[in-house]
Amino acid sequence: MTTTPDPDRRLARMKALRDDKPGISPVNRSLERGIELLRSFRPGSELLGNAELAERTGLSRSTVSRLTQTLVGGGLLQIDPRSRAFRLAPAVLSFAHAMRTGSFVLSIAAPLMRQAAEENKINVGLAAPDRDEMVYLESIRYNRRPSLRSVVSGQRVPMELTSLGRAHLANATEAKRKALLAHFRQTRGAQWRALEAEISMAMTSVADRGFCAASWQPEVVAVATPLVFQGSQYALNVSLSSAEPFDEVVAELAPKLLALKKSILHALEVATGD
Repeated sequence: MTTTPDPDRRLARMKALRDDKPGISPVNRSLERGIELLRSFRPGSELLGNAELAERTGLSRSTVSRLTQTLVGGGLLQIDPRSRAFRLAPAVLSFAHAMRTGSFVLSIAAPLMRQAAEENKINVGLAAPDRDEMVYLESIRYNRRPSLRSVVSGQRVPMELTSLGRAHLANATEAKRKALLAHFRQTRGAQWRALEAEISMAMTSVADRGFCAASWQPEVVAVATPLVFQGSQYALNVSLSSAEPFDEVVAELAPKLLALKKSILHALEVATGD
């Protein structure tokens, strides 16, 4: 016997992972469901039909069909003539551009990040949490060694695996952290036991030393620290492609990261008069 996915239950699970603002509660169910459709589009999933969208969101085919027609009419989705599947429309990119150019924190942090990357020949990134992932707001790549890996603004990385994500978890509210850890426990299965220990060590490191380190990509060592400004949560990292021992690279990167964080927070305080 097969069961029909309960979209409201799925949306409830997703809500538990959101960074909700106090006192703000979404009430428009159709808008929420439309947003879920847009979230389904990722690198490698650029074209999605109604059936795939229904599977990814847990919504019925009829509901998805109505929503995709509305999103096409609103200029947020386009129909591919050959496959009759949908892709994100250019208007979505304009939203991202407006977000980046309108970000006060990014306008202050980006020049300092670029300076640090160029002076130290390291990679520097600033990210923000989105549910169970971290989204890069800025990524300045200055690899000392050739690397096939590129990271750009808007790219998502797993929260539970990365130094960025673990730095955020260390600074998240207890309720948010509890919900996220429960989610990872469910999705990671047999991997969770080892991951839980690594996350716990990272959180201790942030509490004791102000940063945590991880190497979730081969020969790439990243060190990250929470960065909080006016209640908004970010995570700042520096990384390096290196074959040197992990601890030696961390010892090299950590002071640079903490110095950069200090300079960004100072610049933000000066700019706001705090």
